[in-house]
Amino acid sequence: MSAIAASSFSLAASSKARGLGFRSSAPMGNRGGCAAAAVPIQPSQKHGRGRLQVVAGNKNEGGLFAPAVVISRNIVGVKKFNAFRGKLIALHSQVITEFCKEIGADSKLRQGLIKTAKNNGGRLGFLA
Repeated sequence: MSAIAASSFSLAASSKARGLGFRSSAPMGNRGGCAAAAVPIQPSQKHGRGRLQVVAGNKNEGGLFAPAVVISRNIVGVKKFNAFRGKLIALHSQVITEFCKEIGADSKLRQGLIKTAKNNGGRLGFLA
């Protein structure tokens, strides 16, 4: 088992990582707020499961408010900006929770509303 694990996983060189089916679709670097995601690509003939492809980058770079967010982050600094954005997100989640309590909604609806708020914020550029 250890021989299989040792030959299947190697983090030493990028050429070996490419042999595992990982490809980078965006250059890595200091791009504040970058996220990496793994998405399946074509299924392998041998195992019948899809390989994973690493996709790095912030998918919320566009949007109406993205330029203002990027400029604000550059002026204030990344650390203070992320702290402030975290406080705003927590406050908005509290407002959603209080609304759900007021109308008697269950926790599944509350979670769905918070997820929808995150998706809408990303599309508008607040998460750029």
